[in-house]
Amino acid sequence: MNNGEPTAVGVERHKTLRLRPVAIDTYRENVAYMHRECAIYRAEGFQALSKIEINADRRHVLAVLNVVDDVTIVGTDELGLSEQAFEQLGLDAGSMVSVSQAEPPRSMECVRRKISGERLELDDFHAIARDITESRYSKMEMAAFLVAASETGLDREEVLNLTRAMVESGERLDWDEPLVADKHCIGGIPGNRTSMLVVPIVAAHGMLIPKTSSRAITSPAGTSDTMEVLARVDLSPRRLHDIVRKQRGCLAWGGTARLAPVDDMLISVERPLGIDSSSQLVASILAKKIAAGSTHLMIDMPVGPTAKVRHMREALALRKLFEFVGDRLGLHVQVIITDGRQPVGNGIGPVLEARDVMQVLENHPDAPADLRQKALRLAGRVLEFDPDVRGGDGFNIARDILDSGRALAKMKNIIEAQGAQAERYQLGGLSFEMNAPRSGVVTGIDNYRMARIARLAGAPLDKGAGVELLRKLGDEVEAGDVLYRVHAEFQADFDFARALAGRNNGYTIGSADQIPKVFVEF
Repeated sequence: MNNGEPTAVGVERHKTLRLRPVAIDTYRENVAYMHRECAIYRAEGFQALSKIEINADRRHVLAVLNVVDDVTIVGTDELGLSEQAFEQLGLDAGSMVSVSQAEPPRSMECVRRKISGERLELDDFHAIARDITESRYSKMEMAAFLVAASETGLDREEVLNLTRAMVESGERLDWDEPLVADKHCIGGIPGNRTSMLVVPIVAAHGMLIPKTSSRAITSPAGTSDTMEVLARVDLSPRRLHDIVRKQRGCLAWGGTARLAPVDDMLISVERPLGIDSSSQLVASILAKKIAAGSTHLMIDMPVGPTAKVRHMREALALRKLFEFVGDRLGLHVQVIITDGRQPVGNGIGPVLEARDVMQVLENHPDAPADLRQKALRLAGRVLEFDPDVRGGDGFNIARDILDSGRALAKMKNIIEAQGAQAERYQLGGLSFEMNAPRSGVVTGIDNYRMARIARLAGAPLDKGAGVELLRKLGDEVEAGDVLYRVHAEFQADFDFARALAGRNNGYTIGSADQIPKVFVEF
């Protein structure tokens, strides 16, 4: 009698399992599926959500185990792998694989020390980055690291060491040129798609500007999400190189190029948690730019009552941190403080923001003037990295490139090179309008609230979802005038967005003297 327990012979017979792909996108987390009646599951004492190691033909991946009771998902002699894990392992369906308990990540001891308030060294961050990149951390463990870094804080040496570790977690591009420009906004301002204008302007001038971006973390759209409306953004490193060499620029997602991949994995946890600490922000931005081969970086830092940075003292402290880390890692960083009092452009969400960008490039009469003006000023500052451009001349050069149509031609060339988007995205078919409750002047637009409304409407996952702004700061309105229009693709998202907007529409109506002061450095 063995009381239902598998015999030694039975276990030996079932040391290997047949590989089965499971069509589930687990978003940057390797997940394995094992049937509860599997002999290995019962013999090894696996538990749901434990880490297991899968091996075959000198290949291996680590994955979080999910236990199933349905043989239509995975049989008792099979091991299922989520889409990402299956692709990472690189074996054919039906291949035989062995499964074992995974060794716990040793660097969790570093995380526990950080939770206790201790200071971490470079070796600690290297260990954490290595274990995360090798999928040894579950999303819960990554969340623990992010919360510890955010709540107990990182000093500037720790931020420097975290940045170094993130850079060294993946590939690093080398353009073999003395000046490789880049531009980045720290975020927090909806609709701020200046990068999609700066890149074609600077590239048309002849400077190298390979712009790689992350997808949105807490915003309704990132540069990659919006560019994806127009062209492919998931480019291989080789194709990225070819495009940049020919076009002098690109607008691509950095994930497929394996640039600081640990950052992308942390972002997958930051997004649902809404974590975006200043130390993680600096490390994330600079690691990506250094890995992308940038030598000169211009950072747009909006400051305003509802921006990510709300006070000048915060802006100046963050600027010093950017400059310190950049200088120590050989990256020339210039931080420009810009107007963060309200969204930029007329739309929030991928389709609406892409429309704004193309209207500016086409010199369309309906193009948002604030987006055009800000992009020209930022592009002008980037152009002044060029030693042949005198200080103060950048703006006029940028304006000439835009007005002449050269920026539009360059953007079309970049779109064609990356691969024009085959799908024609449209605005969400469901919409509602928010009206001014009384007459007066628009004295405030809550960036965070407008971003939340757009996200609840479905952006950025639903490209056509978002908010169409019809009134901006300083505009006079009459009671009942439409302030903005919300678009959604699905009824549930429509209902969520309308309920949030109904509780607080994000606009403040008052008198002209109540408009907040602007801090800009142009």
